[in-house]
Amino acid sequence: MKSGWSFLVMLIVAAVIGAAVWFINYENQPDAVDTVATPTPLSKYSVDEPIQPVRPAEGLDPGKVELGRRLFFNPQLSKDSSISCATCHDLTQGGTNHMMYSAGVGGDLNDVNTLGVFNSARNFRLFWDGRAESLEQAIDITVTEPKMLAAAWPEVVRRLNTDPGYVAAFNDIYPDGVTKHNIIDALAEFDRSLVTPGSRFDQYLMGDKEAITADEKHGYELFKSYGCISCHQGMNVGGNMFETFGVMADYFGDRGNVTKADMGRFNITGDKADIHKFRVPSLRNVELTSPYFHDGTETTLQGAVNDMATYQLGRKLSSGEVENIVKFLKTLTGKYNGRPLWSQAG
Repeated sequence: MKSGWSFLVMLIVAAVIGAAVWFINYENQPDAVDTVATPTPLSKYSVDEPIQPVRPAEGLDPGKVELGRRLFFNPQLSKDSSISCATCHDLTQGGTNHMMYSAGVGGDLNDVNTLGVFNSARNFRLFWDGRAESLEQAIDITVTEPKMLAAAWPEVVRRLNTDPGYVAAFNDIYPDGVTKHNIIDALAEFDRSLVTPGSRFDQYLMGDKEAITADEKHGYELFKSYGCISCHQGMNVGGNMFETFGVMADYFGDRGNVTKADMGRFNITGDKADIHKFRVPSLRNVELTSPYFHDGTETTLQGAVNDMATYQLGRKLSSGEVENIVKFLKTLTGKYNGRPLWSQAG
């Protein structure tokens, strides 16, 4: 009996030693762990806060994304081949061009400030007045709008069909080749890839409590307690509702020279309740997307925060409060293709 127990103990010891040796050898295999990126669990993107972290783009067709990228930079999509989508949505400048009003074909100025294109797929509507309900509809409008690319689809399709490179690329992906629908589809797929996860604030939300400073945390608390969060929440910190500009004070009366563009969503619906109502802009990467507001009149984040406090909240903020809120807003700048967006704008 004793010899049986001894044999059993020897087996157990041998098994333990063998497992330890296997584990040590496994851990020392070259790139055994690092060769495969471990995706962040989806549960990490759902936090008990009114702002949610930006999720990376998933489920996209790489071929469509690359084709859409080429189209995004192609001036052949404009009437006179003078400008492209990237002219107004510069991906090295926060997805905009820092102009009060962008110039379309022929130099005609848009009626409103250009919104940034990053994370646009996460907005519930597109454009300040929300006239587009999808990326596809927004692209169609952008290509044909007289003050934007001002093109006609038959001509765009004809041009691309004369380019062997584009013909081959479309035929590889779409059975019917170069068509209006397929051009829009590829551009929309590229737009869906323009997400900026990994901001310092998202790292904070996902558990790294040292990712932002005490002042930035205080700015976030002010942002919530003073009511900014009522319009700027969710993954895009905005972009998911309409709101009247000038809830607590008359912004347009103070500014003067009211234009048709200032009527906002009313221009789409004709409903008097929509006068001066706009889609709330996303605050993601907001430090890189000046000037601010639909009219592009405010050039600094400090000025924008002060104006929002006055006209939307009916509050007068101290300079210290403004600075801390601005510090918080700057933590919302994310990464594109793994690189900090601010470094690409630098």
